[in-house]
Order: sequence, then C-alpha cells, then structure tokens
Amino acid sequence: MEVFWYITIAIVLAVFFILDGYDFGAGIIHLFFAKKEKDKEVITKSAGLFWDSNEVWLVAAGGMLFMAFPTFYASVFSGFYLPLIIVLWLIIFRAIGLEFRGQFNYQMWKDIWDKSFGVSSLLLALFFGIALGNIVRGVNLGSVENGVSAHEGHYFFLPLWDSTFSPLSKTPGIIDWFTLIIGIISVVTLAIHGANWIILKTNSSINNKLKGIVFKLNIILAVLTVFSLIVWQIVNPSSLNNFVDKPYLIIFPIIYLTGLIGLFFIKKIKKDIYSFILSSLIILGGITSSLASLFPVILPSINTVNEPLTIYNTAAPEYGLSVALNWGIIGFILLFVYLIVQKRLMGGKIDKMDYGH
Repeated sequence: MEVFWYITIAIVLAVFFILDGYDFGAGIIHLFFAKKEKDKEVITKSAGLFWDSNEVWLVAAGGMLFMAFPTFYASVFSGFYLPLIIVLWLIIFRAIGLEFRGQFNYQMWKDIWDKSFGVSSLLLALFFGIALGNIVRGVNLGSVENGVSAHEGHYFFLPLWDSTFSPLSKTPGIIDWFTLIIGIISVVTLAIHGANWIILKTNSSINNKLKGIVFKLNIILAVLTVFSLIVWQIVNPSSLNNFVDKPYLIIFPIIYLTGLIGLFFIKKIKKDIYSFILSSLIILGGITSSLASLFPVILPSINTVNEPLTIYNTAAPEYGLSVALNWGIIGFILLFVYLIVQKRLMGGKIDKMDYGH
C-alpha cells in the first residue's frame, strides 16, 4: 500500500504542476513580455479562469500526504516552515492579483495587481524548484552536530540560507547555489509551459513572438539540465544509482528528453496543443525522474547518524492506508469529474470570455 499511495501522490503532484504550472508560466510571461493592455487582459484571463480549479490538486496532494505519510508530512512542514509560509503568501497575492485586477478601470490599480500576479508567479516557480532541490539534496535530519543528534531522527529545521551558501555544508540552508540552480530550471520550464498555454488558449498579439521565446528558453533549459546533472553528482555522487540498478526507471528521463527535444521544433509544429503536450512532458519527466532517483527514499539525510525518510518508515499503519483507498476512489472520481466539466466549459480560445469584471 505504501508504494501505491506514493505513486498516487506523485501523479497528483505532477498533474498540479502541469495544470497550475501554466498559470505560473502565464504570470512570468505577463510580467516580462505583455506590453499592450489587450495582451495583459487576455493573458490574465488565461490564468484567472483556471487557477482555482488547478489548485484543487495541490489541496488533494497535501491531504493524501498527511493521510499516507504523516511522519514525512510533519517533518517537512516543520523543517521547511519559512519557505512554506512564503509560498502561502505568494499564492494569496497571485490569486488576489488575478481577481482584483478587473474590479476598477484605473491604470494604476491594474498595474499594482499586474505586478502582484507576475512577481508572485515568478517567485512561486522559483520556490517550488528550490523545494525540489532540497528534496534531492537532502537535509540534516535530527539536527546533528559533532556526531550527536539534537532531536528525533525525523526532525529538522532549515534557515533560508547559511553563511556558506553551499549544499555541501553540514548545516545547509534552504537556498544555496545548488537549490537555486534547480529553482531557475523551474522558472524557465514553467515560463515555456505558460507561453505554450497562452498560444493555445488565446489570440494574443505576441503569440508568434512567444514561439521564438520558447525556442530560446528551451536552449537555456537544455544547457541548465546538463549543468544541473553535473553539479548534482558533486552534491550527491550516488544520485543516478537507481537508474543503473533499475534500468526500467530510465523511462522517466526519456519522457523529459522527449519534451525537451520536441520543443526545438516549435516553429514547425502546426497544432498548438502539441507544443503544450511537449512542455507538459518536460514537467512530468522532470518530477518523476527526480523522485525515481530517490525511491524509496523521500527525504535523504546528509548525516550518517539518522536514516533517511522513506515511504516505509514514514507511512501510516496498513489498516489506515487500506481504509483510505475506498474513500480515495470516491474522491478521485469527484476530482476528475470536476476537472473534465471545467475544461469542457472553458474549451477553445478564451479571449471573449468574461473574467474579473
């Protein structure tokens, strides 16, 4: 049951980052490339009509994580307390930026909430990438100092950064040069995804320009991907061992590479949905490859005193996992019905749909 719930939560998280990821990306594109008021309005609409339903998947993932792996949930929510509070505020400001923009027809009012939407989206993409970097890097479980564990083996607390700004420190912070690289990869990936979403769902005047931007960002992403793999080997020399021991896991990096290589041909792709699918594959492949490299570990320990957190030593009792399965089936049916209905109602281009007025 532990493996089942682990895979289920991974799928839900991947769906969240694919769906809400285009909202983050639309915000990044809006911040840097939308100059005309008509483009700003339609790009805001491309995120605003969907963000609330997309975040249902984050709520679902959090609930399932609390149910299935309560020790891990407690550990990361205390250890990553500072960035989680920052993420909470960013989610709030992104939402009110979208919802408040169209309430009054004053340019200063619109400019304030445009910046709220754009900057919050940019920082959310960055912090979610930094969070993934922390997971693959590992943390000082038990707050070990001089070989002595100061707390229980699953407890940790990280400052935003430490004086060394290094992932190789015995007491690393949340932000260091390695996690920042992963954060930048996240920003670039979601900007690509958001641009493809805008092209798919709107008739924005910058759509043709966005294809060129996606191509350039894809080159940056390819370079960053290679660079991150090199530095990951420095931070964690055994990071790719799982792919050697379990060759079938190579399917996840292949998914990532399929999306990455495919987007180099974006200018030749006739149907916009294909470009969106390719950027979705990048997100799916990136998340699943990261998780596959760790499995069954879900939070590595950078010290030798305390064992890493795994799906087995952090799971709820078997009975609880089994009972939750019955309710989970009902919940997933409702979730998918909600998703399908919402997407069908918002099918096609959304330029003439009303939002925020």
